[in-house]
Amino acid sequence: MADLFISYAWTSPTHREWVRLLASQLHLLGYDVKIDEQVDYGSSLSGFMQEVTNATHVLLIVDENYVLRADTMPDSGVGIENRWISGAFNNKPSTWLSLVFVRNSLLKVPAWLSSHSPKGFDFNSTPEKNVFPGSAQIDEIWRWVEGLPASKGHATSLAEVRKRAARIERIDAQRDPANYASPALKGRVTFRHKDHRHFKVGNGEYEFKINFSGRSHNSVYVYIDSGLEAVGLITASSYDPLSVSTFLTPARTAEPIVGQSVVCMNNHGALCVLTIEEVQPEVNAQTYVSPHVTFSYEVLTAE
Repeated sequence: MADLFISYAWTSPTHREWVRLLASQLHLLGYDVKIDEQVDYGSSLSGFMQEVTNATHVLLIVDENYVLRADTMPDSGVGIENRWISGAFNNKPSTWLSLVFVRNSLLKVPAWLSSHSPKGFDFNSTPEKNVFPGSAQIDEIWRWVEGLPASKGHATSLAEVRKRAARIERIDAQRDPANYASPALKGRVTFRHKDHRHFKVGNGEYEFKINFSGRSHNSVYVYIDSGLEAVGLITASSYDPLSVSTFLTPARTAEPIVGQSVVCMNNHGALCVLTIEEVQPEVNAQTYVSPHVTFSYEVLTAE
């Protein structure tokens, strides 16, 4: 089923080209667009009439020649099309049909439509006033197809604007980097690692931006991706903080389980040891649980 069916007169090659360009623009928006020259007129049931009946919306490209043919040439293509369109019109919603006025400065319409006051889009150009239709008119057609108010000025109430602003403000507040940072050199953190790229501990030459992602029910990945030079899993149950750098590796990640520790090195060569205390995988259920990791950390300042 077509989103849009376009009916027009073959007034001239230039006019046909203009209509095809309009159809292409609407197709680029994502709509399934059919134009009359793609339809078989062989049967009012299997050809054009079927396409018109099934189309979600019908768009008439109304230049002055289209009006002339619709009103005075019943056996022409436009005359036949208008007979079938008018037959379906009364059984369709008021938003089903609209007009595009082009090369029709007086906005003339076929006689059968004059009492219905259908929606219309003015694509007439006035070169002497430097007025040419363009993206604004395409946007108006899109608003019609999608059932939005025609006037952008009255499209959204002040209350709705405030609601939208509040939504944006709430998300911006949640994304504030300050929510994902601890300047202390030692601490304990619970980090919802899908909410932000990294958690930052320390500051200055002792700053560490640590990336996490879930690995299993009791394990996470620790990445170097936010500026760390290296990470490494501390495999010894006890170790000398002065020699903890021996656990560093050139790998991109370390994969600790709960209870294990990781040593991180920043681009100043400073070290930080973090210990995984809890891992919570994501729970996609009616009660959603965001994935998070709880870790304690200590930035080593005596080396």
